[in-house]
Amino acid sequence: MDGPINFGERDTWWGLLVKGFEPPLYRMNYNPAYYKDLLESYGFRPFFNQICFSLNVGSRIQEKFYERHAALAKDPSYSSDNIKTNNLPKYVKDFTTVYNKAWAGHGGLKQLDERTALKMFQSMKAVMDERVNWIIYYKGDPIGIWVNLPDLNQWFKYLNGKFGLLDKLKFLWYKKTKPCNKFVGLVFGIVPEFQGKGVDAYMIIEGCRLIQNLKITNGQYELGTPIYENFEMQWIGDFNPKMINVAESLGTHRSRILTTYRYLFDREKKFTAHPLLS
Repeated sequence: MDGPINFGERDTWWGLLVKGFEPPLYRMNYNPAYYKDLLESYGFRPFFNQICFSLNVGSRIQEKFYERHAALAKDPSYSSDNIKTNNLPKYVKDFTTVYNKAWAGHGGLKQLDERTALKMFQSMKAVMDERVNWIIYYKGDPIGIWVNLPDLNQWFKYLNGKFGLLDKLKFLWYKKTKPCNKFVGLVFGIVPEFQGKGVDAYMIIEGCRLIQNLKITNGQYELGTPIYENFEMQWIGDFNPKMINVAESLGTHRSRILTTYRYLFDREKKFTAHPLLS
């Protein structure tokens, strides 16, 4: 028996919070600290840890990211575009292509069809910030995606758990009048054939052009005024050391940890934690 889990994709309502009891992110589990001892005393053991990372958006990231971006930027085959809500079908098609190449088949994740992806993006459309959603291309083919949302709970907390018609109008009012100071990373990935080539750095710096108002002049990278104060990545499993390395190399700190527990009904059976995924 595994838990806490969501009967769906792993990107929402998954894992028990064991560290970082700060206000939760949208669709992320939150629980009192004593739950950890409660589960472990019953016999549950950590199957894998889910690590969130936080970053001050106004900070300069490690120089190697600028160097790798500069190298790829010289090749006209590489290009970037931020996801625009007035042409969602086009960007959803590109998103789905990258998602299925990068994740489908790994860790039990299923193929994502365009219709499902379009519904997902249409549901987010009213709260999306085009400046923090990016797709990278090579010779016109999508090879990388970086999808983020504002920290919606900074607005939802005023609605007391309700979302009727009046509450939706209140939400739009709060969204307009109460600035959000954090954006949250939902999806970040590169197709396998372009991993390890600096494409992750290229995509991050391309995004920083708008997120940090980054100016690039004669090979010099100068930070401007960021549009958000903080960035927090949704969890990365400790079975994915490659992505953890990318997150930590940005200069982040581990902001919170959630744990997926496993209980063996056969108490004599040897417990084995989640195997590393390649």
